[in-house]
Amino acid sequence: MALQEKLDRFKKQQEKCQTTLTSIASRPSKPAAAQKHVPLAAPTNPRTPGPPVKFSNDTERLQHINSIRKAPVGAQIKRVIDLLLETRLAYTPEQINEACYVDVTSNKAVFDSLRNNPKVTYDGKRFSYKSKHDLKDKSQLLVLIRKYPEGIAVIDLKDAYPTVMEDLQALKAAGQIWLLSNFDSQEDIAYPNDPRAVIKVDDDLKQLFRGIELPRDMLDIEKDLQKNGMKPATNTAKRRAAAQVQGVSSKPKTKKKKHEISKRTKLTNAHLPELFQNLGS
Repeated sequence: MALQEKLDRFKKQQEKCQTTLTSIASRPSKPAAAQKHVPLAAPTNPRTPGPPVKFSNDTERLQHINSIRKAPVGAQIKRVIDLLLETRLAYTPEQINEACYVDVTSNKAVFDSLRNNPKVTYDGKRFSYKSKHDLKDKSQLLVLIRKYPEGIAVIDLKDAYPTVMEDLQALKAAGQIWLLSNFDSQEDIAYPNDPRAVIKVDDDLKQLFRGIELPRDMLDIEKDLQKNGMKPATNTAKRRAAAQVQGVSSKPKTKKKKHEISKRTKLTNAHLPELFQNLGS
């Protein structure tokens, strides 16, 4: 009985609300007496445009989702990979849909491309980002770089973990690695700063190094070192100034070697036998 009474009461409330809405809808906007009849010219366009319709936030969100799901497969894959790279978390297809609106479950092309992408790992339930080198911190980064005495490209390291670039600069500042640019590709290469490391040098680089002619004066050598940001181990200008004060010549005298013919002299001028007559005695 109590339930029936509640239902009857609810029906009466519904009827009362309906009656109120009907009376409001039929009520004129102004009293008839207050309205003045003003003759108007016939409008050329009786359907004048009203104010622009403002979509709700939910409508805009649905339009945004629809544009994402209609985008090419490559654009949707990039959106998912950016999410995995930024968060470094594992996502189910449903969680990916909630996070970036890519419907991995319903779109087979997206699912297959994402599963076979070299930057993505799929364990059968969740997708996660896959970097080229599995590193977690700066110590592991240094161990890896030391395994490559001939250098490792920074582009292969920059996605290992979020703070890897800061750690590379910290290792460089500590003198544990070198960061040099590749002239061909303009990419940075990380080298271990280990004098014990055996480095293979190309023959072209050897010839280039040996073909560089150094200045003959130590002053010029020291100036070139300073120009390239290096500190010379010597100070020739200071040493020469001190030598002049003490009355010592700044240029050491060169001793002339006496060229004497001995039994060790190679007989290259065989057409002048008279020069080597005394060698046999």
